[in-house]
Amino acid sequence: MTAQLRAAEPRDVEAIVGLIRELAEFEHLSDGLELTTGALIRHLFGARPVVEAVVAELEGKLVACALFFTNYSTFLGKPGLYLEDLYVQPEHRGTGIGQALLRHLAGLAVAREYGRFEWSVLDWNEGAIGFYKRMGASVLPEWRICRVTGEALNQLSVPK
Repeated sequence: MTAQLRAAEPRDVEAIVGLIRELAEFEHLSDGLELTTGALIRHLFGARPVVEAVVAELEGKLVACALFFTNYSTFLGKPGLYLEDLYVQPEHRGTGIGQALLRHLAGLAVAREYGRFEWSVLDWNEGAIGFYKRMGASVLPEWRICRVTGEALNQLSVPK
């Protein structure tokens, strides 16, 4: 049976949060997970949505999801699609669901006339890196992610 891809709906939010919890466990990052169902509802479906999601449903159950948002390339002068998280439950990996999600998102980027489709991958996740390369992605070793969160963000926001 083939999973059906569709845009997330409000009824999916609890299951999406569950999938993100599974992703956090897989990535050994559960301690940093603060996501709540209320926050995700607000950010997906509120007055000013800042993220979109596509889900993969199999026999009435969500087994995978991809959360993404629009960014902007000043060099290209075009928006881009940034994939924040893609997660397929372990028992459904290797069935084409991850590939279908990536192809779906690439199709959205093309249809929206975006200039690029990007995401990050943990350096230890060789399985994902190999999968992304097989799908045609380039892993850019010269770029590093810079992040400011928590108290460091508060401190940076204060004029000196």
